Amino acid sequence: MVKNLPLAYIELSKENLIHNIKQLKSVAKKGIKMSVAIKGNAYGHGQNQVAKIIEPYVDYLQVDSIEELKLLRKVTNKKTFVFGYIQKTDLLETIKLGCILSIFSIEQLRNLEKVAGENKIKQEVHISVDAYLGREGFLKEDLGEIFTEIKKSRFIKLTGMYAHFANIEDTNNFTHAKKQIKRYEEALKLAQKFGFKKLDTHISATSGLLVYEKNQGINSIVRLGVGAYGLWPSTQIEYLYKNKIELKPVLSWKTKIAQVKILPEGYTIGYGLTFMTYSVTKIAVIPQGYADGFDRGFSNKGFVLIGGTRCKILGRVMMNMLVVDVSHLSNVRAEDEVVIIGAQGKEKISVEEMASHIDTINYEITTRISPLLPRVVI
Repeated sequence: MVKNLPLAYIELSKENLIHNIKQLKSVAKKGIKMSVAIKGNAYGHGQNQVAKIIEPYVDYLQVDSIEELKLLRKVTNKKTFVFGYIQKTDLLETIKLGCILSIFSIEQLRNLEKVAGENKIKQEVHISVDAYLGREGFLKEDLGEIFTEIKKSRFIKLTGMYAHFANIEDTNNFTHAKKQIKRYEEALKLAQKFGFKKLDTHISATSGLLVYEKNQGINSIVRLGVGAYGLWPSTQIEYLYKNKIELKPVLSWKTKIAQVKILPEGYTIGYGLTFMTYSVTKIAVIPQGYADGFDRGFSNKGFVLIGGTRCKILGRVMMNMLVVDVSHLSNVRAEDEVVIIGAQGKEKISVEEMASHIDTINYEITTRISPLLPRVVI
């Protein structure tokens, strides 16, 4: 039991995090290397808290920026991919921190060769292939130029190539996924023609592992994302793996009631006058709002848990607080526990449920939780 807990905090289950990684490893062919994405503050879970827990269980970590890499190096020197864009002025510092850099343009490569050469550093890179995703990465017709440049380079070592699936979690239609796989395989064959024969390859995140790679070992690395945090990439994949593997949510969001009071009939609540009491109503003021990552879209339709029961949000979610109906609770007072995400008694609010209220994906809900909220590992 953690003592002296803050007013609001994110609770992380170390046991569930390790469990999820082991479950996903059990799907992959033995010997496949595992990388876990901890970008976006580990999808809102807390970057360094997660990194310290999973370090013994994975081969690589993944971040997006130099800022995330600098923070990570305070707790571990684990092999780390940096998949985001690093501007020219940050290249040297990024290289010195130690990482595998992503290259997705010829300009990047030339800037990196210059900086690495001036500092006599041999830098490891992976090339990003745009296999019908339409964002960063080399088109197939541009790969020849990049391979030619790398072969001439003295300070860049190409060790891998990767791509990203666009829609493989939609198990009803693999048409686009097959098109992507074909284009990625063509890129790998071209790399072999240029003499790059023993590259690490990776295209699959959690969804790709579960519906494409499985135990076949098609690529040498799998990049785990949402699955590591106990979130399913889609309801279709969750159904496919029912009774096969279990993913357990890692994160709970907890706070306390700030005030309880009785409002008379006909009393408006919150900005914009979007809710008026129809009768005498007991409310609880909760000290969390959209500045903390609780979306304004939950106004008048979201819930929290108090006393093991659901309490409806009344009025608009505000910057640092929200109001809920506790008329059905006879013994409720300030500083009682409030659960925004997670379980309390027999009730549960999942991120999937929350995502459905505001028409988004489960991990946008977690990623948007404020990094200022303390992360408490249990």
